[in-house]
Amino acid sequence: MKKEKVLEIIKICEENSIAYNVYTDKVILTTNLKFNVLYYYKENLKKEENKKTNISIVENMYEYVKQMKEENFLKITICDENSSIFHSITKKIKEINEIEVLDIEHMSRKIIKQGTEEIPVEYFYTEISASNVDKWNALEFLIKRLDIKSEEVIAIGDNINDKKIIENVGMGIAMKGSTPEMIKVAKEITDTNDNDGVAKALKKYVL
Repeated sequence: MKKEKVLEIIKICEENSIAYNVYTDKVILTTNLKFNVLYYYKENLKKEENKKTNISIVENMYEYVKQMKEENFLKITICDENSSIFHSITKKIKEINEIEVLDIEHMSRKIIKQGTEEIPVEYFYTEISASNVDKWNALEFLIKRLDIKSEEVIAIGDNINDKKIIENVGMGIAMKGSTPEMIKVAKEITDTNDNDGVAKALKKYVL
């Protein structure tokens, strides 16, 4: 994703006080720990150092990104609890050329564990990337390169950005607790990440 496009999106988000995060190939940049990044932060507390998600809190995102050199910007995520605010901002962002905004009609839901208590965090969420850059395009490239059929592929996912691959492969599997749209298009539901859902699916269909 081009830096000038990233800066244009940051400006819109800042002007409208909506939560957003910038993803590079090395780190997630954020201005505060909210929504999906708060979930990643809490998950980091349970992980070994080399398996943690790299998160960096930045005070002035626009200037920080502007000064960055030779960075590979993968995507930007936007989150908000209010449907009308969320859709109003995403509508503005969709007017920018050479980007793609993932369409979303439902709230994401994450469970954050606070001691013995489980706290649900719900919010509208979307991803913004360069045009024609998504998981399905990457997988489709590999399918052609390896000269195999999409019907021979198994894909496992849990979020709306996995929807295309789940729909288009032979065996699309959703994690337990996935978003409603994912559950709707998946051919099978496996267990949660905490209960080795991926391993269980692979054991059933691959091993």
